[in-house]
Amino acid sequence: MLKASDLRPRVSLSASICRLVFVRLSVPRVSAAANSVDAVEITVSDMHRAVDFYPKVLSFEKGQDSEVTGEDYEHLEGVFGLRMRVVKMRLGDESIELTEFLAPKGRPIPVDSRSNDRWFQHIAIIVSDMDRAYAWLRQNKVEHASSGPQRLPDWNKNAAGISAFYFKDPDEHPVEVLQFPADKGAEKWHQRNGKLFLGIDHTAIVVWDTDTSLKFYRDLLGMRVAGESENYGTEQEHLNNVFGAHLRITALRASSGPGIELLEYLSPRDSRPFPADERANDLLHRQTILSVADCSAAAQQLQAGKTSFVSSGVVANQNGQLGFKKAFLVRDPDGHAILITEK
Repeated sequence: MLKASDLRPRVSLSASICRLVFVRLSVPRVSAAANSVDAVEITVSDMHRAVDFYPKVLSFEKGQDSEVTGEDYEHLEGVFGLRMRVVKMRLGDESIELTEFLAPKGRPIPVDSRSNDRWFQHIAIIVSDMDRAYAWLRQNKVEHASSGPQRLPDWNKNAAGISAFYFKDPDEHPVEVLQFPADKGAEKWHQRNGKLFLGIDHTAIVVWDTDTSLKFYRDLLGMRVAGESENYGTEQEHLNNVFGAHLRITALRASSGPGIELLEYLSPRDSRPFPADERANDLLHRQTILSVADCSAAAQQLQAGKTSFVSSGVVANQNGQLGFKKAFLVRDPDGHAILITEK
């Protein structure tokens, strides 16, 4: 039975003009549902540069630093002859993983990439003070992706006061910083701890058709829809740096961890598809890591749903070096990589 507490107004984190929607927060019954979104793994070209940038500029803390090779990882990532260095980075309660392919090296991100191309994906970092954060990013000479921070207007009561800005890391991966006003956002984003960069609220991905993506994330992986909105207007255009941007945004959540935000561009409809030959060692590769209770059951369910597999099957991680005992890599309907793990 639907309870009153199951109906809550939700606002998109990067909204410009939002249409408030009430959504059911019930989770579909899925036999192999994702328990959590554990991290976003990002392929980088130079680990020394990346582990300098993320702690120095964004206050991440460096964690486990591993080097792996062998057939298990080749079958998992779909890259023959690989040797990877993987460094875990933590910010608040959330994590990313940086991966450098020592061999073989992949391709750089296309120089003409746009925010509405379907290979677009960013992590959204919450900050305590947007003016200070922007000044700090400018001091560190980050590359702009937005024209500057966008503060959502006061007349838009559902998103008034939310500020956002896009920039790029040294490998051209887009990153978003967000600040919530006092009446918006999770309680933890308002705890005063003296820190400027607080944690990761979600990762956002561009999709071609939201309903098709929901069949994958909601119906197959059991994630719940936490909010919906349509965003457009000058703030959204300058945030995404896409003229005429009009987005349908759908926020998804597992039981724990950051969310996954689906960005469907209702206009312009000229986004380029995910490269069919993209591989894990290419720098545009990001893979969102989800944990499940039973990897084999999840694989069977995804195979039945005609999901595209990158891995040759469920791969056992004999030494548990990267924090899981079984895993496999698949692609969502638009080509975004999802790593399913069993701890």
